[in-house]
Amino acid sequence: MKEISLWLCLAWLGFGGTAFAQEPPTEEQPQSVEERLDELDQKVRVLDRKSELDKEQAAEKAKTAGQATAGKDGFSLKSADGAFQLKLRGYTQLDARFYSGDDERPANDTFLLRRIRPIIEGTLFKIFDFRIMPDFAQGQTVLFDGYLEGRFSPAFKVRAGKFKPPVGLERLQSATDTFFVERSYPTSLVPSRDVGIQVSGDLAGGGVNYAVGYFNGVPDGANGGDVDAEDDKDVAARLFFTRKGLGLGIGASQGSTTGTVTATGLPGYRTPGQQTFFSYGAGVFADGDRIRLSPQGYLYAGAFGLLAEYVQSSQEVRRDAVVEELENEAWQVAASWVIAGGEPSFRGVNPKTVFDPAAHTWGAFELVARISGLDVDDEAFPLFANPASAASAADSLGVGLNWYLNRNLKVMLDYERTEFEGGAASGDREDESVLFSRFQIAF
Repeated sequence: MKEISLWLCLAWLGFGGTAFAQEPPTEEQPQSVEERLDELDQKVRVLDRKSELDKEQAAEKAKTAGQATAGKDGFSLKSADGAFQLKLRGYTQLDARFYSGDDERPANDTFLLRRIRPIIEGTLFKIFDFRIMPDFAQGQTVLFDGYLEGRFSPAFKVRAGKFKPPVGLERLQSATDTFFVERSYPTSLVPSRDVGIQVSGDLAGGGVNYAVGYFNGVPDGANGGDVDAEDDKDVAARLFFTRKGLGLGIGASQGSTTGTVTATGLPGYRTPGQQTFFSYGAGVFADGDRIRLSPQGYLYAGAFGLLAEYVQSSQEVRRDAVVEELENEAWQVAASWVIAGGEPSFRGVNPKTVFDPAAHTWGAFELVARISGLDVDDEAFPLFANPASAASAADSLGVGLNWYLNRNLKVMLDYERTEFEGGAASGDREDESVLFSRFQIAF
């Protein structure tokens, strides 16, 4: 016992008496269920608040962030609220013309860039639209469209600038959507583009469209310049009714013009092959009223489409002291049958399937046919036009096949034959036969 007591005393002295003075450690008490639930609830609240802050930041960013899109309808930039938009569109048409039987009046077989037209469109403050469309084809640069339009309501829109006056039906159709490579004779008697101001709109839920405009005035088929060389102006108007694929209407224009021997203010007329078959003689110029009238219509039902129009264009002309009012007229009836892959419309064919050999889909195919003619007033001969070089009438018959690979690509093949009345020293001008082709990309 003495040895044990001594040993304990030494141990006490060696550790400074601390080993036995410390209390034994205690284990941490486990959390209760309520405490754990409170802790989890707090963490969930923190995560929820963080998620709310992220959503608020994303929403605030979306209010100012724009949107860029690209697709079959072109390329566009749009503000977050849709009030501002900028669109880049356009189309290119590569054509070929091959003439046959042109011994008397040789015409060059040719490939040509018929149209190269970039299109810039946009919207400002949701209401105001603009469009700029130049053309760079055929070795020249020409502005075709350049206007601003305010869409104040579906029934009331105001357009100002350079655009198509509301007269001809086929003229108002886009060049990308026509049945044939070249437009027909009625388009030769209506204005192509003019500078002015127009009020238009849709009534009765879109079933009635009206347009009334005040323009500088241009000769038949002309693309007017940016300024007018005279004080006289033209008024143009159109009323058109549509219902379930049927459209009927009438367009008209009235004005006055005074030309000169050097700036005649008179047109020349061309065939579908773009060969001039009528022009006025030397010393003849416009001098007085110019009036156009055009009843028109179309019908699209299932796979079939039909377009018809008539245009009468009268113009007072002068040669020396003689003034005569000449009435020229043109007409056309064109038919379409989509034999596979879609349905025709005034805005072309939208294929149900696109060209994809791997999927065994081929797009849409369309057969077209057209008869048309243009008659010059008999009073034009021989004082105002030379019957030995200017034909008094042209009548054309055409057939064609159109292949829509998709909404953006189109291939066309047409054949058109034209017969003339007069136009040659020995009688009738030689018939014109032309094979047309076109490769078109539009977006």
